[in-house]
Amino acid sequence: MASAKHIFVTGGVTSSLGKGIISSSLGKLLQARGFSVAIQKFDPYINIDPGTLNPYEHGECYVTDDGAETDLDLGHYERFLNVPTSQANNITTGRIYFNVITKEREGAFLGKTVQVVPHITDEIKRNCLLLDQTGKYDIVITEIGGCVGDIEALPFLEAVRQLRWELGPTETLVIHLTLLPYLNSAKELKTKPTQHSVKQLSEAGISPDILVCRTEHHIPVDMRKKIALFCNVNVNSVIESIDAETIYDVPLLMKKEKLDERVLSKLKLAHKTEPNIESWKEFLGKLKNPTSEVTVGLVGKYVELPDAYKSIVESFVHAGAVNECKVKIEWIHSEKLSKENVTQILGNLDAILVAPGFGERGFEGKLDAVQFARVNKIPFFGICLGMQCAVVEFARNVLGLKNAASVEMNKDTPHPVIDLMESQKDVTLKGGTMRLGAYACDLQKGSKAYAIYGKAKIKERHRHRYEFNSKYLAQFEKAGMMASGINPDTKLVEIIELKDHPHFIGAQFHPELKSTVLAPHPLFVDFVKAAILYSKNRK
Repeated sequence: MASAKHIFVTGGVTSSLGKGIISSSLGKLLQARGFSVAIQKFDPYINIDPGTLNPYEHGECYVTDDGAETDLDLGHYERFLNVPTSQANNITTGRIYFNVITKEREGAFLGKTVQVVPHITDEIKRNCLLLDQTGKYDIVITEIGGCVGDIEALPFLEAVRQLRWELGPTETLVIHLTLLPYLNSAKELKTKPTQHSVKQLSEAGISPDILVCRTEHHIPVDMRKKIALFCNVNVNSVIESIDAETIYDVPLLMKKEKLDERVLSKLKLAHKTEPNIESWKEFLGKLKNPTSEVTVGLVGKYVELPDAYKSIVESFVHAGAVNECKVKIEWIHSEKLSKENVTQILGNLDAILVAPGFGERGFEGKLDAVQFARVNKIPFFGICLGMQCAVVEFARNVLGLKNAASVEMNKDTPHPVIDLMESQKDVTLKGGTMRLGAYACDLQKGSKAYAIYGKAKIKERHRHRYEFNSKYLAQFEKAGMMASGINPDTKLVEIIELKDHPHFIGAQFHPELKSTVLAPHPLFVDFVKAAILYSKNRK
């Protein structure tokens, strides 16, 4: 049985209302009161994980220390709570069915007919209680993806209904996030979508304990009473979630609405202490009162959908606050870059980041961006494919290796300076087969990377199949490109930097996945610092 209290967060009316931010904000407030909190995400789609999804479909794929490819909401959980997540924090319909069918093939059900109830719902419940088994948490928050009424969500809602009955009324709580649309022609908020959403949830056998109403305008007291009456909740359990200037305002807004107090009251948990969020307020103070501003060009191939680079964007927020600097991101589509227009497009930037990605589309434009940053001494940061682009550009234009390339883009290149990893050469399946998760890296003393981290040994998260071809390392180092970070076991080059450049760093790993509000990533902090210096010197 469960040792922790369980909070379930569901959503209605429309997607993208912010269940992940509400879950993270509530988790932050409970954590700030002294409770140990974990958050997990249950996604109703049939993919086993988001690893094979196009970023246009689902935003970025977030990778945990243990190598799980997960939903981007886990990034919010980590950034708010400053606690690492794992495979146990994310499950999909695809994984649930895969587990059940595997057990059926093994004969685990002793010839019984395998059905959604009880077999699928039992597997959902088993995963829901996994974090309990660690004994580390007082409260587990489970976000149910999608909307109430979605066909895919029905087994998850049924599992929640069963858990509510099995665990008891004071051991579980349901928060339903819904929309109060504002009709401009009528000049008023409308409650009917919320009423219908709660009705759908009730048809699944679940009555919400708390309603969080997403709104563009403040909710009048009379309207709160109306919602409470028609949706069968207490009036003080109708919580306003008004549009905020930044997602990092939401914990303070939820505190003002006393969401955490209502939760603790309904779960019969003693209020350990008032939430200690002084460091959070300090972060917000710096974020909202910058003393300088820089413009960073983010060069990528999915820039139409900023969620494809969600962790990078948030890392700039964290690093900007540390430096008391507003980081303005200029979204630059790498397909539209060429040698003819690169100066016009990138010429007014204070720094250039070449983003991660896969495939040939936009690759040459990224090389043009790298060359422009290198030649003009503009602060540069390359992540994963961005680092590989820096290597290819240097090989072509400094080492003179004509047609040097990554074998991902050109398998017949005469100079494969980026090659397929040895461990990947026999891999045929796409899902979950990359080099994933946290790996060690030794930093070279005297390097810029060593100075930035302030230590010799680090661990960073990876998601890639291709690597720097170490056969060329001597040539690169002789010409001024240094391998300042090396994996101690495989000797894989993890970080490259240029000696004669004020700030030119490429990382094979994804530093953005470890940046949080209370622990901004040092590579981003230093990159923003370099951008500020470049901006001042240019004026």
